[in-house]
Amino acid sequence: MTVQTDNAFTHYKLPQITVMFWVLKIAATTLGETGGDMISQTLKLGYVAATVLFLAIFIVSLLAQLRARRFHPALYWTVIAATSTAGTTMSDLINRGPGHDTSTDGGLGYGAGAAILITGLAIVFIIWGFSGQTYDVTNITTLRGELLYWAAILLSNTLGTSTGDFLSDSSGLGYWGSAVLIAAIMAAILGAHHFTTIPGPLLFWIAFILTRPLGATGGDLLSKPRSAGGLGLGTYGTSAVLFAILVLGIMGIHWQRRRSRAGDEFEPAVAAGRAGATAPEPILGDEQVSRPHR
Repeated sequence: MTVQTDNAFTHYKLPQITVMFWVLKIAATTLGETGGDMISQTLKLGYVAATVLFLAIFIVSLLAQLRARRFHPALYWTVIAATSTAGTTMSDLINRGPGHDTSTDGGLGYGAGAAILITGLAIVFIIWGFSGQTYDVTNITTLRGELLYWAAILLSNTLGTSTGDFLSDSSGLGYWGSAVLIAAIMAAILGAHHFTTIPGPLLFWIAFILTRPLGATGGDLLSKPRSAGGLGLGTYGTSAVLFAILVLGIMGIHWQRRRSRAGDEFEPAVAAGRAGATAPEPILGDEQVSRPHR
C-alpha cells in the first residue's frame, strides 16, 4: 500500500493485525507442521532434504515479497507458510537429527535445540533494537526492517515447533493438554492487550511465537494416529483442509480489498487520515488511525 506524506510516498507491505490475521496465522502454522511432517516423515524424504526444499521455497517467496511495492495477501501468506514448513523441518533436524525418525536420539534434543533457537531469536531482536527500526510490525516500511521482521518470523516459527513438539511428546501433557495450555496462555495475552498497558509490539511477538506451538500441537492432534493420542486424519487430509482454509481466507481478504476500492481503501499500518475514517481494530498491535489509499 502507498500513503502520500508531505513530500514523499510511504509503502506499507505488511498486514494489519486483526482477528483474521490470527486466524490465518494459526492455519498457516498448523499447515506448516502437517506439511513439513508429510514431506519429511510420511514421504520419508528426511529432515535434511526437506529443510533444503522448504528453505529454497522460503527464499524464493521472500525475494518476491521484498521486491513487491505494496501489500499482496497471497504473497505475504505464502512466505508465512514457507517459514512454517521450513521451521518445522529445521526444528526436527536440530532436535532429531538428519533422518526421518521422531526420536531425538540422533539430534540435540528439545532442550539444546530450544536454547540455540532462543539465542538466535534474541540476537535478531537485539540487532533490531540497535538498528533504529520500529518493533511495531504494522509500521515497517524499510528493507532493513522487513529483513529483521522475516528473520524473527523464521526463527520464532522454528522455536515454536520445537516447543510444541516438546509439550506434545515429552512433557506428559499430550496433544490435547498442550493445545489447551497454549490456548489458555493466548487468551491471557488477549486479556493483557485489552486490560493492561503492556506494549502492543511485545504482546504481539509473544502471541506470534505461541501460535507456532499451538499449530504444532494442533497439527499433531489432527494428523497423528489414534493410538498415539491424535485424531488419525493423517498428514495428507489435514494439510488439504488447512490449505483450503488458508486459500479461502486469502480470497476473503482480496474480496474485501476490491470492495474497499469502490471508495477509500484502508490497508495495513497507516496513521492519521480523513476525519471519520476508520479501519479494522488492531489486535495486539499499536493503536493506529487509517489513512486513505492513494
